[in-house]
Amino acid sequence: MRSLKGKRPIPGTIIFDGSQAIRGYQLNKMCYSFNKAENRDAFLKDEDGYCDKYGLNDDQRAAVKERDVLKLLGLGGNIYYLAKLTGIFGLNMQDIGAQQAGVSLEEFKAKLLAAGET
Repeated sequence: MRSLKGKRPIPGTIIFDGSQAIRGYQLNKMCYSFNKAENRDAFLKDEDGYCDKYGLNDDQRAAVKERDVLKLLGLGGNIYYLAKLTGIFGLNMQDIGAQQAGVSLEEFKAKLLAAGET
């Protein structure tokens, strides 16, 4: 695998590296817990208490409350773990893609269809 050191990232891209993993450890640990239905239920019953249990910081808690996936990515969230959390909110990968692209879900779907036609 090639190193990304010294490379210029694509604007707006968050590289999930070791420092991001450390930054988002508690958040990702919480999201991993959502593999179990009883944990998803416990989260829905008491979001604040569940975030307390995993030690989320204030910024992470605010992003969870806002359902802001992009902010969660910036705060160390790993998309594969965040997918568990977003599923609880009824969001799918197209919803997240639309957030990343800064467009509505309908516009994002239209872009996907147009890209598939070329």
